[in-house]
Amino acid sequence: MRQISRSGRRRLVFAILTVVVVVAAAVVVVVLARPARQLAGNIAAKVSIGDRPINILLIANNARGVQASDPLGLGTAAGQADVILLARIDPAAHVIHAITIPRDTLVAQPQWHNSVPKIKTLFFMGDEETPRKGPQYLSQAVGALTGLPIDGYIAINFAGFKEAVDVVGGLTINVKKPIHDPSFTHTDFRAGVQHMNGGQALNFIRVRQNEAGNDYRINDYQRMQDEVMVLGLLRDKLLDPAHASTLIPKFVTNMKRDVATNMPQDLLVRIGIAMAGAPVYQVPLGSIADSMVLARARIPGVNRDGVIDEAAYDVLDTNAVKARLAEFGSRSSVTGLPASDDPHSVHIDLHGSKHLALHLEHLGYTHVRIVGASDGASRVIYPEASPASAWDVARAMGVGNVYVEPGASGAISVYE
Repeated sequence: MRQISRSGRRRLVFAILTVVVVVAAAVVVVVLARPARQLAGNIAAKVSIGDRPINILLIANNARGVQASDPLGLGTAAGQADVILLARIDPAAHVIHAITIPRDTLVAQPQWHNSVPKIKTLFFMGDEETPRKGPQYLSQAVGALTGLPIDGYIAINFAGFKEAVDVVGGLTINVKKPIHDPSFTHTDFRAGVQHMNGGQALNFIRVRQNEAGNDYRINDYQRMQDEVMVLGLLRDKLLDPAHASTLIPKFVTNMKRDVATNMPQDLLVRIGIAMAGAPVYQVPLGSIADSMVLARARIPGVNRDGVIDEAAYDVLDTNAVKARLAEFGSRSSVTGLPASDDPHSVHIDLHGSKHLALHLEHLGYTHVRIVGASDGASRVIYPEASPASAWDVARAMGVGNVYVEPGASGAISVYE
């Protein structure tokens, strides 16, 4: 077998490192090499990372007005974790699971006066400190939510993602349906296959409030699906044999400057070698049913003031999260929010259909009384002491964006 020279090994190491992980603003990209099976097998046989899974938190910083080389900068606006993805590297199974976490997830933040305590804001508040601690605070919250250890983080900002796409010459993306987003990204995309530069690709993966009048890209969950698609496109473009010899060195130079990480370079290299060719599977946490609009309310322990402001939140069911991640070793899921009451003790006055009443009864709500007809309100009004029970009921409605507010006495009032 032909031996690889020291300089050749160095080039190979940098090539593999390049395609290990790319985290983008509104997209976090894990780029893993997919060389020929024989070469991958030879490399993996020589260099191993052991059998223990490694969990890497990938963070996209949505700060504006900062250079790509300042991945933790707050810029002129935002500076929050626009995309949060936990990449679970499993050497024994030779597979990678991309656990996607909704950025608007409600989590308790008792040490801060943050009236909109979403998981994404932990990055911003941490990076306001000196030294910057955004990735650390976010890692703690993700570890508690998932019940999984966080072995390290990698972060990048919008400018870094744009550079990454431009370095590979842009991406050819299939837009499934027309997109019109005049309020946020100020972009229009026609349906069909089209080539996009870095700025266009960034706008494409940021859209979650499409106003084109169709059911495509109208929430964060759909957006996360397209992030995975863009991941694959960037990986394939970078590793195209016709251009890899020129793209990879240029890509390495840019990404070494544009990412922030607490992981040793040699570990990333060994991960890239051992996991060459491994498939990537998305594991989304939550669903559209977890998305709800919470009115201003008192919630003990949610922050230093015990009060949240009205906003759209994703209120995840920790039991569902724990069950979803049990196969990866999770034994707990903690958000720091109040616990809900046993459904058997909850009384519900329903302005809605018999179908919804039967559904609630199936979930264990034995005290459901139909007191009126459906009016299309999608609203839950609850006794101030029972916010978590109201969240459970809103989630059970299954429609998303249910308006949840305090004010009822005794029973929880549900308007379908």
